[in-house]
Formats: sequence, structure tokens, C-alpha cells
Amino acid sequence: MTPGPGNNGASGDNGTPEGDDPFGYLYADGQAAGATPPGGGGGYGYPGPRSSYNQVRAVGERRYGGQQGGYGYPPQQQPYGQAPQGVPPQQQHGAPPPVAPGGGRGSGSGGPNTRMLLIGAVAVVVAVIVVIAVTMFSGDDDKGDEAGKDTAPTADAGGGEGEDEQQENSQDDEEDKPVDLPKTDAKALKLEGGTVTASDIQGAEAGTYVAGFNKVGAKVTWTVNGIPEDAGYSLRVSYGVPGKAANATILVNGKAQERPLNMDNFANVEEGEWSDKWVNTWAVVNLTKGTNTITLSCEEGNQCDANFDQLWLKEGTQG
Repeated sequence: MTPGPGNNGASGDNGTPEGDDPFGYLYADGQAAGATPPGGGGGYGYPGPRSSYNQVRAVGERRYGGQQGGYGYPPQQQPYGQAPQGVPPQQQHGAPPPVAPGGGRGSGSGGPNTRMLLIGAVAVVVAVIVVIAVTMFSGDDDKGDEAGKDTAPTADAGGGEGEDEQQENSQDDEEDKPVDLPKTDAKALKLEGGTVTASDIQGAEAGTYVAGFNKVGAKVTWTVNGIPEDAGYSLRVSYGVPGKAANATILVNGKAQERPLNMDNFANVEEGEWSDKWVNTWAVVNLTKGTNTITLSCEEGNQCDANFDQLWLKEGTQG
């Protein structure tokens, strides 16, 4: 329909601009002219039934958070202790909003994660203290062990023999080991009865030997030290004869032995010739522990024509 002249484009039942404007109820002049919102609801300043929460309101009239007051107007104060309408109890009086499970905060002081971090930190500190204490005590023990090494005898760490067993084994080894018995050159003996040293005959181990044993009363004496025990020993003598057998009486500590020292012609030389092949003989002598004297003497009944090179002892009573 084409608007007629003079109506400024107004149309509708009352022929007024307000009747033609569907939002006239929002303005003061429209309200004065009786404009109402469609459907008979309330408009700006006119309460009426609310069709939805998205109903159009005048600027500054909309309510936020369930509080009274519009734009530029402070909300109504609630009495202390009374929760404002629409505010959850958890958020009243500045209480912190709840956090969803797993959000890192919980009830109580600090929450589970905070407590776990605190417990972990305490555990680390305790572990460090324990390690330091153990290290200090271990160092003291090591120093004590090192100090005791020079003073305290200990058994073999590998489960070996103790000190007593080692001593017994040492004694057994000493018993099994051959004893190094004394030995002497004849020139070092005590010479009596016309015996003298000589060096005319070659081959003597000592270089110088004892001669002049060919008459009664001639004797040589050996003072022997270091006999380990009372026992029978083998007396060894290196000698030479002029192609015929000889013998001598043996005295131990001044006491004559039952058997003489036999000196045969083992070099097999002709009688009257002195061989440069010195030979050995032996006899049993009974000695006591410590120091003894052994004397070879030319007595009545002996054939004493012989020279002496060396004398020594051996264990046992066998040749």
C-alpha cells in the first residue's frame, strides 16, 4: 500500500507512527502513546510475563549473576551470613571455588600433590643425612683397621691357618728340613802329640792338611758347637794313607767310643806312596745337645799312619 500524503509513512490500525513501529514500546514517547510489546508482555518499565531468559531488556536493566540493579546501579547488599541469590555455597564469603578432581588441588592444607612433594623433599633430605653419616662412620672404621694392622695379629682372611697352626707347620717344616751341621778343616783342629800342618801332597780340599799322626799319643781335637739334640751322628773324615790301611781311637767328650775310625786304602795305591786322591770314611758318634768335643787319638794298638784334610757331621747313623 502506498503511503498517503501527510502521514509520514505511518500505517496500521491507528494510523500513527507508533502503531507502525514494532519497537515503539521501547521509547518513552511510544510508551506514552500506549505502545505495548507484542503478545501483551511487559516492556521497558512494564513488568509482564517473561517468555524466555533471552527476552530483550532495556539497556542497563539486565541482571547479572542473580543480583539486583542495572547498569550503573550497585547491587543490593545482602545481610552478612546470607548467601546472595544464585551464588553457590562454596563461593560465599570469598571461599575459593572448587576444583574438579585431578585439577591439582584438593581438600585440606596444600592438597594431595603438595603433601606428596613435601614428603618427597623430606625423604631426600633424610637420605642425604643417612649417606653422610654412613660415610663418616665407615671412614672412622677404615682408619681403625689401618691403625690395627700393625699391632693386632689376625688369622688368614681366606680361612687359612691360625697363628698356632702356622707355628706347628713351621716346626714340622724345620724338622723335615735337613739340619746344617758343623764342618771344619783339619788345620783348624787342636793339634797334640806331634801332629803338624803340611801342604806337600796335592788334592786336599783345605789346601793345608794335618800330618804327623803316625805315633802313639798323637791326637787332633775338634770342639763342635750347635748340636741340635742328643742323638747318634755320622762323623765324616777326609783322609789319605800311604798305600796301607790305618785306624784311630774316637773319644767324645773324653769318653772312648766302642768302635774305632777305620781308614782303608780305598785309593788303591802302592804301599809307601801317598796318593793325591783323598778319600772319605765315617763312624757313629753319640753327641749331646749343645757343645761337644771329638778327638781322634793314636792309642796303643792303632795303626795311625794317616793324614787328615776335613771333618764334618751328618744326621743319622748310616754312611
